[in-house]
Amino acid sequence: MSLSNGRAYLAIPGPSVMPDAVLQAMHRASPNIYEGELHDLTDGLIPDLKKVAMTDQHVAIYIGNGHAAWEAALANVLSRGDTVLVLATGRFCVGWGEMAAGMGAKVETIDYGPAAPIDLAQVQDCLAADKDHRIKAVLAVHVDTSTSVKNDIAGLRAVMDATGHPALLMADCIASLGCDRFEMDAWGVDVMVSGCQKGLMTPAGISFVWYNEKADAARGDCVTTYWDWRPRTRPEMYFQYFDGTAPTHHLYGLRKALDIIMDEGLEAVFARHATLAQTIWAAFDKWSSRGPMQLNIADPPCRSHAVTAVAIGSPLGDKLRYWCEHTCGLTLGIGLGREPADAFFRIGHMGHVNAHMIMGVLGTIDAGLKALEIPHGNGALEAAAQVIAKAGTADVGAVRQVGDACCG
Repeated sequence: MSLSNGRAYLAIPGPSVMPDAVLQAMHRASPNIYEGELHDLTDGLIPDLKKVAMTDQHVAIYIGNGHAAWEAALANVLSRGDTVLVLATGRFCVGWGEMAAGMGAKVETIDYGPAAPIDLAQVQDCLAADKDHRIKAVLAVHVDTSTSVKNDIAGLRAVMDATGHPALLMADCIASLGCDRFEMDAWGVDVMVSGCQKGLMTPAGISFVWYNEKADAARGDCVTTYWDWRPRTRPEMYFQYFDGTAPTHHLYGLRKALDIIMDEGLEAVFARHATLAQTIWAAFDKWSSRGPMQLNIADPPCRSHAVTAVAIGSPLGDKLRYWCEHTCGLTLGIGLGREPADAFFRIGHMGHVNAHMIMGVLGTIDAGLKALEIPHGNGALEAAAQVIAKAGTADVGAVRQVGDACCG
């Protein structure tokens, strides 16, 4: 007998849960790529992609994952020998820096470790010391998927402005877009990258680079024909959007996903993610009162609303994940970028998730802790339910009206 039979729940931090409506939109015959509805659909994606990023600037679409967007962003602004400053708060900004080094850039890294955000005062000192303005770009991750840290990108722009440093501010929003608030223009970001498979709720395969005029003017000698963002954002012919054949079915899926986001409203999307994240944190506050389990990021304002990384001790991370998946059908994320990896796990709570899904995740983890006899504090599910109950108070009046009408 297995309790895992039935619809499985993929609670990893990307690819995220795909709405049925997105999958249904993709379940169709190949369209005409030379004229007609696909062209109109693609043209319509651009303004909504800008809305999600809160920008009036340019956006280019690439067929590839987030690493493709990293390379596209770097290729369009760097020349070989340029210096970039990498602000590492987990595996992914380190990886972006490694890619820059592979393209011939000189990489300077300030590593804040796997459990802390960027130290803005230290960055300000570093930039102030760069009197010759050797640093061409500052690379930062808004939310690092491996550590679940959320960095203050607006604050980073403020310290760059305070020093008068002309470097480009480049932000990775792969884990955060459509989950944690991000305002490209208001926060002074020059280049931003993201992918479709997390907050945008579309199967992995396309990624995006948003950029402003300052970034476009910084054009270096690393750019090649394929990565060049100019034809993609100023296409004279449709194929230039993608430098070749369009990712047809991904575009249909993305269109539906953006419709879902726009129908809910960005502010409501952000509020939902914030409440669900607080629900998870409330449970962990109780569990961590006894036993080995602790949230990776101690300071709540520095925690992502899209992913939560948890330390539990080796080999309990892998044991708990295995039990949850094979006993109950819940797949948690592996420990990533940490040693030993089996001492950690991650929960993805991004995109197409709601209260009962998150309560299901927490209930399964609670059962796993008990089944594996892992020491933990009590009252986690009650604390989580209280967060949901408080957030749902505004709906009580409407529910009563419906109930009165039904009973009348």
